[in-house]
Amino acid sequence: MDCIFCKIVKGEIPSKKVTENDKFLAFYDINPIAPVHVLIIPKEHFEKFDSTPDEIFPQMAEFIKEVAKTLNLSDYRLITNNGKNAGQEVFHLHVHMVANPDGKLKWPKLV
Repeated sequence: MDCIFCKIVKGEIPSKKVTENDKFLAFYDINPIAPVHVLIIPKEHFEKFDSTPDEIFPQMAEFIKEVAKTLNLSDYRLITNNGKNAGQEVFHLHVHMVANPDGKLKWPKLV
C-alpha cells in the first residue's frame, strides 16, 4: 500500500505544487503552521531520514534551494522529523520549509 506522499507523487491525490523535477516534489502543506509552509519530498519512497541513502541529501539540498528561490524566500526554517516520537506522522522522508515573508517567524510549540 502506498503512503499518502507516494499517492501525491503519482497524481492519485491532488496537491498544490510549488515545483518539481525528476527526483523531488515541493507542495504546500494542507495544515500550515506559518504563512508559507511547503513540504519537500523525494519522489522515491524513503521512510525517514535515517533510512535514506546518503547520496540523496546533496541533491535534495540543491532542490530545497531551488524551492526557496521559486518562492522568493531568503529567510526560512527547515524541519524534518525522524520517527514517531519526534513527531513524524507521514513515514515518507519530508522536509518542512516554513517562512513568514512579512516578518519574523515564531517558533511553534513542540510538545
